[in-house]
Amino acid sequence: MSSLIFRSSRPDNWTLPRPHSDPDMRYRQHGPIQPMDPPTFWERLLGVR
Repeated sequence: MSSLIFRSSRPDNWTLPRPHSDPDMRYRQHGPIQPMDPPTFWERLLGVR
């Protein structure tokens, strides 16, 4: 085992929270919210959801 300890002057990205972005900016960047599972053929055909 190594006894070396790595220290950085900057914290890891996973410890820092993401900066806030307003809903309009997210919509322009990523588009409308999509469902987790895509609609089936019949749901698309009948417009059900």
